[in-house]
Amino acid sequence: MGRAIVVGAVYVAVGVTFAALAGWAASDQIRTAWRLTAFGVSGVVFVWNIWLEHRRGNSPVAAALHASLAVALGGFGLAAKAGLHSLTIGASIPRSLLWSLLLWPLLTGLPAFVVALVASAGLARGQPRTGTDA
Repeated sequence: MGRAIVVGAVYVAVGVTFAALAGWAASDQIRTAWRLTAFGVSGVVFVWNIWLEHRRGNSPVAAALHASLAVALGGFGLAAKAGLHSLTIGASIPRSLLWSLLLWPLLTGLPAFVVALVASAGLARGQPRTGTDA
């Protein structure tokens, strides 16, 4: 759980940092480049997290659960950041923003679980078996 919290915080930091850079962009092309860079960095973090879970010897399901939990925590953190931003600019928090605290983790974590499960199963399949049933 500890690694999931740290990696989730990395996702939030990546999202907030690159959103700020995109906001300061002088053109739409640069704004798009910053957003794509954020996706790329997040993808690298995701792959790295799956690899670490695999290296720890976790089963594909456990690795997928841990990696997707980190993604879901990142989604929750970004939704919470959006809510805090609304408060700092003096806006009321609309009901849709409250829903995002539930939906963003689900909409990011569930697909991440499927992708991580497939990736982890592929990594596990590449390893030789260590049992005596061969």
